[in-house]
Amino acid sequence: MQEVLENRRGIGDRAAPQDSTSPVPSASEGVRPDLDANVVRRDFPILREDVHGRPLVWLDNASTTQKPRSVIDRILRFYAHENANVHRAGHTLGARATDAYENARDTVRRFINAPDGSIVFVRGTTEAINLVANTWGRRHLQRDEEIVVTALEHHSNIVPWQMLAAERGARLRNVPIDARGQISIESFERALSPQTRLVAVTHMSNALGTVTPLKDLIRRAHDLGACVVVDGAQAVSHVPVDVQDLDADFYAFSGHKAFAPTGIGVLYGKPQRLAESPAWQGGGSMVSEVTLERSLYYSGTSRFEAGTPSIADAVGLGAALEYLTSLGMARVEERDRALTSYAQAALATVPGLRPVGTAENKLSVVSFVLDGIDSADVGLALDGDGIAVRVGHHCALPALRSLGVESVVRPSLSVYNNQSDVDALVASLHRIVAGRRGIEEA
Repeated sequence: MQEVLENRRGIGDRAAPQDSTSPVPSASEGVRPDLDANVVRRDFPILREDVHGRPLVWLDNASTTQKPRSVIDRILRFYAHENANVHRAGHTLGARATDAYENARDTVRRFINAPDGSIVFVRGTTEAINLVANTWGRRHLQRDEEIVVTALEHHSNIVPWQMLAAERGARLRNVPIDARGQISIESFERALSPQTRLVAVTHMSNALGTVTPLKDLIRRAHDLGACVVVDGAQAVSHVPVDVQDLDADFYAFSGHKAFAPTGIGVLYGKPQRLAESPAWQGGGSMVSEVTLERSLYYSGTSRFEAGTPSIADAVGLGAALEYLTSLGMARVEERDRALTSYAQAALATVPGLRPVGTAENKLSVVSFVLDGIDSADVGLALDGDGIAVRVGHHCALPALRSLGVESVVRPSLSVYNNQSDVDALVASLHRIVAGRRGIEEA
């Protein structure tokens, strides 16, 4: 039994019976021959919904993506045929559940080209970053050392470092963005110093869509011996991610922004960095021995997964990443870039619309404000036309305030969106602007 626990595997290879529902796409089946959004969207049942009597146009993908049938079916199959706790049960369903859970971990590892022993399942990006702050950060950060964060970050990649700095007596330094919402290499280097111990940086901004020159930033931080923590929540469903090529120390992302369920996410850590990190939460599954006086913790990723995990959601994440693999991430990026460019050009035809975030390298997110119209009112009006966007500060106040705004309308695109979705958005915005002008002239 000890070997079973340490290997985190089941007691056999007894597979669950297969449903007659749609099979989960597998990378071994090869990339699909087409990437036509009108074909891809058939895989997503919710896109056939009507809202206020109009077809749903889902443009809130930076907040959460919709789920393909293969993911929904995979979760249903888990609960119908495999539902049990993992790693400890000595029965058939326990073996099935453990195999499904660990197979999902291996799918994640392959999807981001991570080495063995580097994938920790968490609830999402926020928990992943807090895990690093409370383990590696708490152990290694000393008084008067520095943490560097950028103005592009989501609050979840700012607040944990503020808390850690206050606790450890460290200093926070920030990297500003320019008027287009970009980080320059020069401004990044100015923020670094021999005291820099940790750098927190996003791969892609959730509010502006800016894609950072991540590999170059990581290299320059490593030149000073700093550890780099990457928020990959937005990037992972839009661009191919290779954590070994990037040389990231830690890379975090959430499943629900990559066609998977909510409540599941991933922390990738270099095995060396994980080995340098103490346990954080205590409980079952992360201990090899417990007495009333002391406990011995497992090594590797087990140390960071206390308690019963979100098993079905992890299995769903594995199915979602297999689905993305079947689409081909290089083609997903190419198509997303083309649609983003189309959306930027189309939005430019709307009178009084000012784009917020115009980085040369950007994806998916096309935030804007409309002169004289509150962002919340724009969101409500769009919803009346069946168009779902996000409005507000998007947990990215430093980024928005750097560009002189407090709130924006944020349409965000995904692989199932098409030019018709963008056209519907733009037509609705034209009606909103015309209606406001009509009121003002009355």
